[in-house]
Amino acid sequence: MKILIVGSGGREHAIAWKLAQSPKVEKLYCAPGNAGISEYAECVNIGAMEFDRLAEFAKDHEIDLTVIGMDDPLVGGVVDVFEANGLRVFGPRKNAAILEGSKAFSKDLMKKYGIPTAAYENFDDAQAALAYLETAKFPIVLKADGLALGKGVLICQTLEEAKAGVAEIMLDKKFGDSGNRMVIEEFMTGREVSVLSFVDGKTIKTMTSAQDHKRAGDGDTGLNTGGMGTFSPSPFYTEEVDAFCKEHIFQATVDAMAKEGREFKGIIFFGLMLTADGPKVLEYNARFGDPETQVVLPRMKTDLAEVFDACVDGTLDQIDLEFEDNAAVCVVLASDGYPVKYEKGFEIRGLENFKEKEGYYVFHAGTKNQDGKIVTNGGRVLGVTATGADLKLARKNAYDAVQWIDFDNKYYRNDIGKAIDEA
Repeated sequence: MKILIVGSGGREHAIAWKLAQSPKVEKLYCAPGNAGISEYAECVNIGAMEFDRLAEFAKDHEIDLTVIGMDDPLVGGVVDVFEANGLRVFGPRKNAAILEGSKAFSKDLMKKYGIPTAAYENFDDAQAALAYLETAKFPIVLKADGLALGKGVLICQTLEEAKAGVAEIMLDKKFGDSGNRMVIEEFMTGREVSVLSFVDGKTIKTMTSAQDHKRAGDGDTGLNTGGMGTFSPSPFYTEEVDAFCKEHIFQATVDAMAKEGREFKGIIFFGLMLTADGPKVLEYNARFGDPETQVVLPRMKTDLAEVFDACVDGTLDQIDLEFEDNAAVCVVLASDGYPVKYEKGFEIRGLENFKEKEGYYVFHAGTKNQDGKIVTNGGRVLGVTATGADLKLARKNAYDAVQWIDFDNKYYRNDIGKAIDEA
């Protein structure tokens, strides 16, 4: 098989690394890719939102399958463009990617089909939202309706904070058109867990659980980011929780989308809150989470190319999805100042330390090749992942490996996976 991956982050690097292990894969391309991905795939200078150029490349190079890694092209309809050109592609069509593309849509879907989630109201008028807040209970959560790079969620402790949040999202348009509509929902407490799943339109197969750390600073302080690190599996995601989610959330979501005429093929990422009243859905994503992918795929035993094929062909029920009986921790190395303001272009030293070290991986997020060196090219630069027999060992290994790499203005959280100690 010849496979084209669309994207340029740590998620796409992990996908490329995993696909390169498949005996079915003879050639990998990635558009646009990054310095790390170029080790496994030929990088092509085409942007993720250049749908026609991507489809033309796939036809010219006789690509057997294109894998869409990112949310923006999925929500924008890249899969529809590929299918219209007779090309095989992994990911949901535009009318199904709305599951992530509109928080208002997903909340309404859950309400209609009885899928557990937080109480909420949708607003497309700032004054109506402000009036609603006058009678609301605090803390409360404000969410920009559309895509916002994982940052369009504000947790407000007071009415004053919430009013400022409405202005930020709906009036100042901090997140652009994503803030044309807004969801206001109750604040839930409990453990957060991420569960990624493969879906072929009717069958769903869940991957091993994980937990992300969104805040920039230690102790979950600072601004929301695209993710500062993850661990897998979550010790809080018990067999009992899994059984409940399979019955009331996972299959229910796939069936609901089918009933709405929005058949979903690809990845559904379930962001869950384990509340005192049971598991509830915090959010859906329509693609692999990043950096969750960087701890889930290193534990996956099944051939990823075979799973992608089965999802496209509607034969996922024939796949036996298996994971190693171990654990993984990923620590994101970022540029100091992320997610607000940071410098780029610093040489990255020590990447060679990961060569042929079993159980240790470094996935590139914001890097590029420059004058024969690999330099920083983003806020999140690298994901350092390590496995271990259990979570505590995997965490120790990951933080050991963090010291093997250096670049100017390197920043990372020191407490990724610390919740493990409380389990």
